Amino acid sequence: MQIRAHHIKWGALAITVTGALVGLYFLLAYIVLPLTWRHYEHQKSLAGVTMITRTANGIPGDPINVGLVGSRDDVLCAMNAAAWDPADPITLRSSIEIVGSVLLDRPYRDAPVSHLYYNGKRQDLAFEKPVGTSADRRHHVRLWRVLERGQEGRAVWLGAATFDRGVGLSRDDGRVTHHIAPDIDADRDLLTADLKTAKVVETIYEVTGIGPTVDGHNGEGDAYYTDGDIKISVLVEGCNRRAAAVAVLDNPPLVAMKNLAWDAIAKAVLSAALPGPKK
Repeated sequence: MQIRAHHIKWGALAITVTGALVGLYFLLAYIVLPLTWRHYEHQKSLAGVTMITRTANGIPGDPINVGLVGSRDDVLCAMNAAAWDPADPITLRSSIEIVGSVLLDRPYRDAPVSHLYYNGKRQDLAFEKPVGTSADRRHHVRLWRVLERGQEGRAVWLGAATFDRGVGLSRDDGRVTHHIAPDIDADRDLLTADLKTAKVVETIYEVTGIGPTVDGHNGEGDAYYTDGDIKISVLVEGCNRRAAAVAVLDNPPLVAMKNLAWDAIAKAVLSAALPGPKK
């Protein structure tokens, strides 16, 4: 009985300490330090730019969490090298095909993605990376050309990368749509890693997105959480070129501390509390 009481005592203490640490983190994240964590030194023209997409009805959608620097051809070549497939446009035929893919468990690597809007504009490009045999589970990203000339003198694309964990009906128009997994940072990091592995990236750095978010919801009501930063990959120029090395630029010290705190405390608690992608 004494051993059991001892375990209960230490378990309660661990919960209390964890709760205190999480509370302290959120106090810092949302009240004390949000202004000091905003950083745009690597892409100054993005300061003040909105970092959330919207549905056709104006409801906040998926947040912006990735960026690419390069021409349209650079983006197309890089995504192809990284084995991310361009999504088909939404037509009657593609809509029927995606339903057949899900119901019959058959491949559809170019399945369409639903439309989201950034600054009133539908996505310029969309890519996906299937998981399994059908189109119900996949990594995908929508991209918008936001700046014609960024810090590097090249076009800047911003995107929303998420993991589709399953399909359902849209609450807006009844169409077949996907529901995302809550850890959107995972897909941001996956896309960045795939581009790096394909050796089509020269430089990687971060800028501030929507900021630390633990209770976000997109246009379909799907929950998400994020450390709030955007990972931007500067692409090589030309389809036949590969980068010999990748420069990963450092974040400001306070931002680096925030990311460590997020990984060590908040993200661990959230990943245990929120549902993830089905295995």
